[in-house]
This record gives sequence, C-alpha cells and structure tokens, in this order.
Amino acid sequence: MPFYQRGDVRIHYQEAGSGYPLLIIPGGGLNSNLGFFTSGAPFHPMEEFSGAYRCIAADLRNANGGQSIGPLEIDRPWDSYADDHLGLMDHLGIRQFMVMGFCIGGPFIWNLIRRAPDRIVAAVLAQPSGARPDMPDLFYNNNMTGWGPPLCARRLDVTMEQVDAFLTRMYRSNPDFVISVSRDVVRACKTPVLILPDDIPAHPYAVAMESARLAPNAQVSLYPWKDPPDLVPLAVRHIHTFLKANRP
Repeated sequence: MPFYQRGDVRIHYQEAGSGYPLLIIPGGGLNSNLGFFTSGAPFHPMEEFSGAYRCIAADLRNANGGQSIGPLEIDRPWDSYADDHLGLMDHLGIRQFMVMGFCIGGPFIWNLIRRAPDRIVAAVLAQPSGARPDMPDLFYNNNMTGWGPPLCARRLDVTMEQVDAFLTRMYRSNPDFVISVSRDVVRACKTPVLILPDDIPAHPYAVAMESARLAPNAQVSLYPWKDPPDLVPLAVRHIHTFLKANRP
C-alpha cells in the first residue's frame, strides 16, 4: 500500500477498482484506519463499490492501529484532517470526487463540504457521529483513554497535555450538532447527501435526522438498516442508486 507525504505528514492509503473517484473514510473515531472495513463496518465498502468506482481510503493521521503520522495541530484539528483528505486527492490528481464516511466520517464530510464545496460531488454519511447534550464529554473522554495514551506510548514527541489541548479544541469548543460545522453550513449545503442514521451514544439519531432536514438536497435511508443484518443489502442498494444518480 502506498504513502502520500506532505511535509511532516505521511498518509498511508489504498485504492481499489476504477471509475469515478470515491473517497471512503473509515469509522473508529480518531483511531479510524483501514482495519475498520474488516472489523467494524456493517459492510465492506471497498469490496462493495470497487466494481463501479475508483475507491480510495486511508488511515487517519495518528490513528492507533494505522500507519499515518503527523503533528497534532491543536489550533485546527478538524481542518488538519481535511488537509489530509484533500491533499491525498490532490496527490492522486483528482479534482472532484464523491465521498462516503462512517462514524467520524460524518463530521469530516461536513467539514470537507464547507472547505471545498466545488470538489465534493455527492456524499454518503453512514452512522454519522454527532453531539449529545446529555453526554457532552463523550468523545473527549473516549479519546483521552482510547486514543491519547497509546499514541503517547509510541510517539515520544506527543504528550498527554498536547492530547488534552487537541481534544478540547476538537470536541469541547463547539460541543453541538455535528461538531465540525454549524447548522448554517449544513443549511447552505447544495451537495447531494445521503444519510444512514444510527442511534447509539456516539451516533445520535436526532442529529442525523436534523442534518437531513436542514440540508436541502439530503436523502435518508431506511431505519434501522443494520439490525437485523438482512436489512444491510437494502441500504447498500440505496447507496448504489444514490451514487449512480449523482455521478457525473
């Protein structure tokens, strides 16, 4: 699997298939990596969509279990990840593309649309993450235990004080809605969007549905779509139909 290098950032990625480019963002929070497709995803998107699309996916910068590395940009956490996604597509010579994201991929996609609305042709948000007023520190606490300590153990240049500052800026400075952008950004989004809601603490149903109501070109899949498992093929069929309808 190849790497993309930009300054101090080194991103490990993979490709499969051919056709119109489809960036796929794994779930798993800040430990988002390519292993998610075989260990945590409700379906394997690279296998499912590589027959029709040029599928591209990468380990998130500094994800435990992945091979991508880079500095903690404490003042701009969401934008640092957007830099990596957009930079990878630039590296591959891709200007416009579609994107599918699981879990944390939801907030990442909203920020990509904010950053580069002319480049995102269509987006699929599967089980997107969002803020819960009754659990305001959920993501901060999860990452202070499940992401920060292992990262510091393998990266002597990263301290828990830096991790705390990074997570505070990322999850506590705007602990609302989809976290990465405001409702005004979603309301102004012209990009076609398909949302597959979930309803667990990290993936609140209410936020997914509010996003669908606000975004003027949004669709929503059936719900529930993961349980029982025989519903998953119906959701995947909806994704195929949505992507085909919006593929240039």
